[in-house]
Amino acid sequence: MQIRAAAASDADAVHRLLSASGWAHRIADAAHLGRLISASRQAVVALSADGEIVGFARAIGDGISNGYLSMVVVAEPLRRQGIGQALVRHILGSEKGITWVLRAGRPGAAEFFARLGFSPSSAAMERPREQQLRTAP
Repeated sequence: MQIRAAAASDADAVHRLLSASGWAHRIADAAHLGRLISASRQAVVALSADGEIVGFARAIGDGISNGYLSMVVVAEPLRRQGIGQALVRHILGSEKGITWVLRAGRPGAAEFFARLGFSPSSAAMERPREQQLRTAP
């Protein structure tokens, strides 16, 4: 397995991976995903031996103090083989001194991220995008 920086040209393949993994409701289309990849502090893909994209992770932040791990997705048949951990470690390893936050809302996510040093926080708050759309002036 190889991990490399994602490029906007990976958007179609990553979009297929995300859609197959239950993220279709979050990513409208490959063009939208390409813009997200380009705007990310970091976006990385995991490649199988034959070059197929089998994992994706992205992070946003200032690169100095704060970071948000936005997505970590691995193809269903390849989960629990260390690919997700490798993606997260790749992002965290290149950003020393950052306080990272994330949402661990999927089943098993809290346990997965705890193994990587994350812990629950009672200080975080959020304003979901759906609420922003409803309360926009």
